[in-house]
Amino acid sequence: MKGFRPAFTIIEILISVIIISFAILFVLKIHSENHQQIVYISQRNILSFQDSLYLDKENLKYHKDHKTAYDILQKTFKITEQESREILKQNSRDIFTPEEIEILPPDTGSGQPNPNALINEMMLKGTHSSIYTHFSLEPF
Repeated sequence: MKGFRPAFTIIEILISVIIISFAILFVLKIHSENHQQIVYISQRNILSFQDSLYLDKENLKYHKDHKTAYDILQKTFKITEQESREILKQNSRDIFTPEEIEILPPDTGSGQPNPNALINEMMLKGTHSSIYTHFSLEPF
């Protein structure tokens, strides 16, 4: 007579299925949260690339102005292709530039002049707002 081989009972199989289903639910929850963060980061990266079109120092003169990328770039570049013009006109941002901040170094008493630092901020408002800072040192 042949002996019975040991096998899993139905209870053991049900418990293992429940454990696996909880693990899968946990992994799916983490995946959905990460997916939302990845979409947000990818949109921020696209907009930061587009923001680079506005970061010329000459654009610090705009305050509370709504400008397109074409308005900014047409002064510097000759854009002849109509398709390129339309793409640049679709990209627009509200530009805010607060007043310039001048940082004076403390007087060391040595009689030598110290450089002054100028700080300019440019805030680009839109779907994902950004703040960019421009630092410059004045010569001695």
